[in-house]
Amino acid sequence: MPPAAPSARTARPRHYLMCRPTHFAVEYAINPWMDPRLPTDSRLAARQWERLCGLLTGLGHRVDRVEAVPGLPDMVFAANAATVIDGRVLVAAFRHPERAPEAAAFGAWFRAHGYREVSTARAVNEGEGDHLLAGGRILAANGFRTSRASHDETARYFGRPVVELTLVDPRFYHLDTALAVLDDQQVMYYPPAFSQRSREQLRALFPDAIEAEERDAVALGLNAVSDGRHVVLPAAATALADRLAARGYQPIGVDLSELLKGGGGPKCCILELRAAAAAAAAPVAAGRGHGVPTGARAHHRTADGRPPGGALG
Repeated sequence: MPPAAPSARTARPRHYLMCRPTHFAVEYAINPWMDPRLPTDSRLAARQWERLCGLLTGLGHRVDRVEAVPGLPDMVFAANAATVIDGRVLVAAFRHPERAPEAAAFGAWFRAHGYREVSTARAVNEGEGDHLLAGGRILAANGFRTSRASHDETARYFGRPVVELTLVDPRFYHLDTALAVLDDQQVMYYPPAFSQRSREQLRALFPDAIEAEERDAVALGLNAVSDGRHVVLPAAATALADRLAARGYQPIGVDLSELLKGGGGPKCCILELRAAAAAAAAPVAAGRGHGVPTGARAHHRTADGRPPGGALG
């Protein structure tokens, strides 16, 4: 029997960065979802994206926009561009050369908008696509698009423990296609996307997690965004939506069928911007490695030997 749903979930306003799919197209194949032989409709992609953006603002969230750059069709998938925690920005170092120029475009946006601590990753690191903040810890994936070497760099830069997870199914090439953080204590994920050791780690950390079925996972149902109460996910993931509702969340289905041709869903389009003040609510104990199961690598050093800081200018 699943845990009883709480009487009410609490939504927390979020700050997001998104990029309109002005130049969206599938011109190359760098994940199993992409097929350049299939036609794409950039106007339809833009309409679907605008509805997503409007939904987020309607829920009370702030959405900033970065200007799309011609020749960078995947820039719409802003989640891959960086990780932003405590007002500090670690810009991605993309694995594939087709996306590498996106790093400069996003880095320039952060610097122009007053972020004082902006650094570009040295190790291959695809931003929030493979780094998800859950409570006081960072869940970080490797296996396809982000290197294991990047995990130490991420831990040092943000001064937070990192739990290393290995992806094994190429359909779920980023962590945010296989796992979604619902709130500080809860996640939902598709177990077969992870190695056996990683599944054990996730069960130890989140014993009451929602586990998705394959049909919802392959609809990219786990590529979802939660504010603690509302969970925006692909409309096709109906069984997962029912499970969320049974736990007291409010699922909201959206149609991003055109962007799915590029291997993206709602979360791929959304990079969360976490300011220092908001991060102060994270459990302090987690910053010392508590709550990480045996066998999980927990790092909690800063790059410069001091607590993470930096705020918006």
